[in-house]
Amino acid sequence: MAYRIERDSMGEFKVPQDALYGAQTARAVANFPVSGEGVGRELIRALGQIKYAAAKVNVDFGHLDPELAGAIMQAAQEVIDGAHDAHFQVDVFQTGSGTSSNMNANEVIANRAIQLLGGVIGSKDPVHPNDHVNYGQSSNDVFPTAIHVAAVTSIEHKLLPAMDQLHAGLLSKAEAFDAIVKIGRTHLQDATPIRLGQEFSGYASQVEHGIRHIKRAMWHLRELAQGGTAVGTGINTHPEFGERIAKALSELTGSDFYEAPNHFEAQAAQDAAVAMSGALKTLASSLLKIANDIRFLGSGPRLGLGELEIPAVQPGSSIMPGKVNPVIAESLIMVCAQVIGNDTTITLGGLYGNFELNVMLPVMARSLLEQITLLANAAVMFDEKLLRDLKANEARIESLNENSLSLATSLAPLIGYDAAAQLAKESYATGKTVRELAFEKQVLPEDQLELALDLRRQTEPGVPGEE
Repeated sequence: MAYRIERDSMGEFKVPQDALYGAQTARAVANFPVSGEGVGRELIRALGQIKYAAAKVNVDFGHLDPELAGAIMQAAQEVIDGAHDAHFQVDVFQTGSGTSSNMNANEVIANRAIQLLGGVIGSKDPVHPNDHVNYGQSSNDVFPTAIHVAAVTSIEHKLLPAMDQLHAGLLSKAEAFDAIVKIGRTHLQDATPIRLGQEFSGYASQVEHGIRHIKRAMWHLRELAQGGTAVGTGINTHPEFGERIAKALSELTGSDFYEAPNHFEAQAAQDAAVAMSGALKTLASSLLKIANDIRFLGSGPRLGLGELEIPAVQPGSSIMPGKVNPVIAESLIMVCAQVIGNDTTITLGGLYGNFELNVMLPVMARSLLEQITLLANAAVMFDEKLLRDLKANEARIESLNENSLSLATSLAPLIGYDAAAQLAKESYATGKTVRELAFEKQVLPEDQLELALDLRRQTEPGVPGEE
C-alpha cells in the first residue's frame, strides 16, 4: 500500500495514499485495533449534519470564508449521504470522548473540500480540519450532540413507524380473534376462559405503552450540547452558536432540536441516553413476552398447545423432515435479549460522567443506536412474516376448552368455593368434564347451569349464572 506523510501536533505519521482521513485518524486506527467495528452509519450521518450546520452558521457569523464554507458543506453533505463511509475507520472502542471520530469527520470533510477546491489532500490548504471544519466546536460538545441527533432521527424515522405498524398488526388480530373463546393460563396452569382477541388486545396495549414511554423520553434527547465546547463554558465559540446550530440541525433533519439549557449537564452526563435506553428496554421486555407467548401457543403442531398456527417460513430441522420452527418469534426474542444487554452497557456508561465530561460516549452511542435499529427491524419482520398470516386453530381450542378444570370457577359464587373445588377434583380424578359432573349431580337448575357454564359469558364481568 502506498502512503503519504502527514503531520499533526505529535509529529509525522503515515497515512494511506488514497485515504480522505489524515494523521490523527490514522493514529487512532493504529491505536484501537479492538472490534473491527466503527461508530456506524447513523452516527457518521449525524457528524456530517453537525459539520454542515456549523459551516453554515460560521458563515453567518463572518467566521468562515463563504467559498471554503461552500466546499465544506458539499463535502459534509456527501458524508451525510454515505459517500465516504469507507474512510471512517476508527474503532468504536476508542477515546471515551469520541475525539478520534470527530477528528475523523473533520479530516475527511477537510480533505474532500480541498479536492473540490482543486487542492492536494493532506495539505490542509486551503481547508484545515481544525481551523475551518471544527471552528467553534470541541469533540466534547460535537459527539454528545451527534448521539442525540442520531438517536432522535432514527427513532422518528425508523423505530416509531415500525412500532406503529406492529401495534396496528396486533390490533387487527385482536379484532379478528375476538369471538374465539379459549382457556386462559396463570402460573402455566389452566385458568378461567378468555377470548383470544382479549389476549391479543393486551399485546397491542403493551406496544402502545412502549411507544408512549419512548415519546416521553424524547424531550431530553432533543437538547443539544453544541455550544459548550470543551467543558460547557462555550470558550472559543460565539455565544449564539449553540442556539443557531440547534435551529440549523432542526431544518436539516426535520426533527426538533434545542440548545441545552445547561451545557454542563449536557456534556458531563448522558442521562438522556440512559433514560431512552430504559424506555427501549421496557419495550424489549414487552416484545419478548409477546413473542414467547405466541411461540408457546403455537407449539406442537400436534402434541403442544397448538392453539395458534404460526406461518411456516423455512424448514426447521436438518434431521427431522417436515419440522417447522417458530423462527421469527425466536429472532425477535434474541433481539430483545440484545437490547436488554445494551441497556446495561448504557447504564454503566452513564456512571462515567467524570467531572465535566462523560468518557463512555462511543460505546453508549453504538449501544443506543443498535437498540433502535434492532427493535425497528425486528418489529417489522414480526408483523410481516408472522402476525399477518397467523391463524387460530379453533378446533384445537374447542377441544381444550371443555377439559379445563377451571370451569368450576364460574360455579363458585353459586354453589360455594368448597363445592366447586370438589367438582374440579372429581373431574381430574375421573376424567369427566366439570360440565358433565355438574349436570350429573344437578348442582344447580339446568337453565342456571347453562348460563354459568357459558364460556363467552365467563370472559366478561359479572357472575355467569345470574341474569
